[in-house]
Amino acid sequence: MLVCDICGEEALLEEDMKTHLLLSHLEREISCPLCPIAGLSYDEIHFHINTAHPETDTQAQAKQVEVDKNKGQPGALSSRCIAEGVRVPERGSPERMRHVPSLEESAKKPATEAMQNPQRPVLGGSRTQEAPDPKRVCTSLGKEQSYTCPMCALVCSDRFVLQEHVELHLQEQDADRESSGSDLQLARELQEEEQLRLKMEESKREAEDFRKLQRQFGLDGSGGYVRQAEKSMERAVSRGHMTPVEFHRKKAEMMESLASGIDDCKTRTAGVMSALYEHYVREGHDVVHVWLSAETDHYSCSEGDRGWGCGYRNFQMLQSSLQNMQLYAPCVSVGRVPSIPRVQALIEEAWQQGVDPQGASQFSNCLKGTRAWIGATEIFSLLTSLGIRAHIVDFPQPSGAKNTHPHLFEWVKKYFSYSASRGAKLPPRVVKTTQPPLYLQHQGHSRSIVGIEQRRNGSLCLLLFDPGCPPEDMRRITCSNIPATSLRSLRKVPSLLAHKQYQIVAVEGVLSPEEKRTQIINSRTLRAERIQ
Repeated sequence: MLVCDICGEEALLEEDMKTHLLLSHLEREISCPLCPIAGLSYDEIHFHINTAHPETDTQAQAKQVEVDKNKGQPGALSSRCIAEGVRVPERGSPERMRHVPSLEESAKKPATEAMQNPQRPVLGGSRTQEAPDPKRVCTSLGKEQSYTCPMCALVCSDRFVLQEHVELHLQEQDADRESSGSDLQLARELQEEEQLRLKMEESKREAEDFRKLQRQFGLDGSGGYVRQAEKSMERAVSRGHMTPVEFHRKKAEMMESLASGIDDCKTRTAGVMSALYEHYVREGHDVVHVWLSAETDHYSCSEGDRGWGCGYRNFQMLQSSLQNMQLYAPCVSVGRVPSIPRVQALIEEAWQQGVDPQGASQFSNCLKGTRAWIGATEIFSLLTSLGIRAHIVDFPQPSGAKNTHPHLFEWVKKYFSYSASRGAKLPPRVVKTTQPPLYLQHQGHSRSIVGIEQRRNGSLCLLLFDPGCPPEDMRRITCSNIPATSLRSLRKVPSLLAHKQYQIVAVEGVLSPEEKRTQIINSRTLRAERIQ
């Protein structure tokens, strides 16, 4: 590597160095490497350096140490080698070296050369023998060229210094750009990680909520009626409430009943409607009118369906009433109320016929062996598949003060009193109609409406069969003297029905085969009669 002894420019080849010297120093003005002075010849620059830039011995020694370190590195000489007396390659040949005088030698050289060769000019070239005028050297400072940085207000007197300064600007910009780019990339990565974390948490929360709903509605695969009944009897055995012999006997009876598809009637209470009719005829003088449904048996939830079987038990109550009517007897099995697993199978058969496909998809077309809750739409589907005309009446919001539903009470009164008032100028105070009970559904529970009272002040009170009522309490109503507390469990005034929404399934006759097909087609988009 060759280094220019004037400006410090480096070149790998000798030809490149010659070109540099010719273009940069011989054909152009020569400038001092230590200050902005320019426009002098080589000897004048040499003299200027020796006189205008003297250094102390300590500085010279330090520079000599630096030069000694660089002796083993060809071409690594400093650009200030002219003022320090370092040997540099001669211009003609890179292998031959010439000696450049040091500061002390330079100071003595003019006098010595003048004594030895008085004809030779001190500064060489075509100049005169006189020493350069210091005023000329000083005035040349005013001719120096200035360079302004294009990126800031800094003014440089040397283009090489300016180049280094601009390169520093560019390096800073590159560093800032890389830093900003890395910061932006880091921010994007952090944002993506946060979005992924939130998405995973949301998915986990949704999955947990879905599992809770499955457990709540009996779709978690934990077993159905049979499994729950077995667990209940096993707990009774472990607590000493049941002997192992009794456990096996009851289990065998349950399996026999389930195999036949007929309910074992252990939770059934018959004769309740007749007892109510006699009670209102004999007593209840504070009631102006009472309308009762046709004869209906009460079915309570058992250990196998406690907590989720209310919809199935209400259907059993409805069928116990329909099977005693001549109009509906061909559609249902007379004297054979289906068990809960059989009701589940009947609903699946209704779905297979094409009734309410949207509702079927919510249960994945499967009810058997589960503890799934059913509602008004499943009861409608089951009645439709049996050839019974039914429709759903929806009360979507309260129609009275304090979240009450007076429109619902008026609708029930019209339902029971319509058939009783036909052909009668003045209906009797107590009427036992031929109307089937009504299926009443609200959030989380369902009951059966078996009648309605009208008080002297004009207020109405529903009579409800609740599947959650134990058989022992219902059997007290069949006694000759009905306790007031037993009737209190049946009566529901408007203030006691304060749920936001209610639905009623009403039976209105039988369907012909053509009407049944039409009903099935229409059930693809199931609609209810809305009363507000």
